[in-house]
Amino acid sequence: MRHESHPFNEAVPLNLGSYTASEAARLLQTPRRNIRRWLNGYTYRRGGEIHQIPPLWRSQLYMVDEHLELGFRDLVELRFVKIFLDAGLGLLTIRNCLEYARECVADDHPFSTQRFRTDGRTLFLESMGSDEDVQVLNLRKRQYEFRQIIERSFKDLDFEDGAVARWRPFHGKASIVLDPQRSFGQPVAADFGVPTVVLADAVAAEGSVEKAARLYEVPRSVVSDAADFERSLSAA
Repeated sequence: MRHESHPFNEAVPLNLGSYTASEAARLLQTPRRNIRRWLNGYTYRRGGEIHQIPPLWRSQLYMVDEHLELGFRDLVELRFVKIFLDAGLGLLTIRNCLEYARECVADDHPFSTQRFRTDGRTLFLESMGSDEDVQVLNLRKRQYEFRQIIERSFKDLDFEDGAVARWRPFHGKASIVLDPQRSFGQPVAADFGVPTVVLADAVAAEGSVEKAARLYEVPRSVVSDAADFERSLSAA
């Protein structure tokens, strides 16, 4: 799958990263409609009334003519939203924690901070309502399990100045990285800067990992990881 062009890249600060909703959905392996609902908000009708649900937060970048652009911190926050949803938490619980954590952490993107890494379970529990809430009860019973979920979620992330600076998306291996300061945050071979999609295309065009490795002067193991990574995204 080819990456979409970015019509606003010339206006995007170079250190924020830049992703379309489709690219974010592909990297997070979730339907694009989820990305748009989480960052655009949505409406639904119940009992003859239309209800408006606001976005979880405002994107770091732009919304022009309904074109949603995300920054790297947006992408990492959405990754956590998906992880918590997959763990059985409801979107309202996640929203409440986001709002509470923003105040406690003093960061608009609290999930991707060092503070949340250490205090995430506590922040979730403090942000929720009475003990009669089923989700609160379930989370209290699953405290150890939930702490493990948070710890695992941070294992493939690198920190600088208290916030996530890089994501190693291929099983946490150091060979592939998303870094907002490089290639607008698109996945690249970490030590060589070649986009993984370019290496994967070279493998397909040249017919072998070895030939692609010689063409780009990148180790075969890195080319193989890039090809496997791109294949895993396409298969999701």
